[in-house]
Amino acid sequence: MSSKTRLDRAYKNAKRLKFNDASKLILFSDCHRGDNSFADDFANNRNIYFHALRHYYLEGFSYCEIGDGDELWENISFESIFNAHKNVYMLMKQFHDENRLHMIWGNHDMVYRDPKYVEKYLFSFFDPKTGKDEDLFCDIKYHEGIVLEHSETNQELFLTHGHQADWWNYTFWKWSRFLVRVLWKPLNVMGIADPTTPAKNYTELIKIEKRTKQWITDNNNLITIVGHTHRPRFPEPGDIAYFNDGSCVHPRSITGLEIENGMISLIKWQVITSEDGNLKIDRFLLEGPTKLADYRTE
Repeated sequence: MSSKTRLDRAYKNAKRLKFNDASKLILFSDCHRGDNSFADDFANNRNIYFHALRHYYLEGFSYCEIGDGDELWENISFESIFNAHKNVYMLMKQFHDENRLHMIWGNHDMVYRDPKYVEKYLFSFFDPKTGKDEDLFCDIKYHEGIVLEHSETNQELFLTHGHQADWWNYTFWKWSRFLVRVLWKPLNVMGIADPTTPAKNYTELIKIEKRTKQWITDNNNLITIVGHTHRPRFPEPGDIAYFNDGSCVHPRSITGLEIENGMISLIKWQVITSEDGNLKIDRFLLEGPTKLADYRTE
C-alpha cells in the first residue's frame, strides 16, 4: 500500500468538524507522554505544556491532539503514564467533558485505533482515594484524521499524524515498537537517540515531507496539518499548503498551531528569564497569523 493510498483513506474516513471564524483551536502533537523515567522526553517540558494547555482551556480553545500523544512504544501500559502525568490528564478531561477535545492516533499510540483498547484503558481510572473506578475520557473516540470544514466558505483543513507517508512506521509499526522497547529505550537512557525516527533522521524526514507534499498537490493544495517529523513548517500563501505543528519534546520548548479569527499561527512556548531573574513560561509567535482564506485551492 502506497503513502498516497494511506493518506487517501485517512482523508476519506476522517471525522468532520464544523468551524468558523469565531472558533478557537490549538493543535499540538508528538507529546510522547511517558512514565517520568529518564527515557521520558515529555518530562522535561511537562510544566510548559501544562501551563500552555491551561491557558488555552481558560481562553475557550478546543484542543486537537494530532497523534503520538502517549508514548506507548517505550511504555507497555497507559496506567504508568497516567500516574506520572495525572495533572495533565485531568486537565485534558476538562476539555473532554466540554466536548472540546479531539484526538488523532499516531504511530506511537497506534493501539488507540482499536475502540476496545480505548474503552478498556481510557474511559476510566482507578482512584485510590475513593477505592473505585472514576470517569476519565468516557466515550472518547480516536481518529486517523479530522477534517475541519468552515461552515460558511466550506474550506477544508485536513489533520492527520503524517506517518502515512512513512511506510516503516505505519505498516511495520509493531516491529518498530519492539525495537524501541528492547533496544532503543535502554540506549535512550544513556543519551543515544533512536536513528529510525524521522525526527532524528534528516534524510528520511525529507522523503516523508516530499511524499506528503505530493499528496497535497494532487488534492488541489488541500491545507494539510501533520506532526510526526517534529519539524515545524508554516508555508506562505501560494506555496504547497503543508503545515507541521512541530512537537512538545523540543529542547526546553513546545510548538503548536493556533487557529483563531479565521487565521492560523505557529507558536512556541518556552521558559525564559525575566529581568528580575525569575523564570517564567511565555508564548512566542513564530509565524503568522495568516488568513486561512489566503490558502486557496487551485
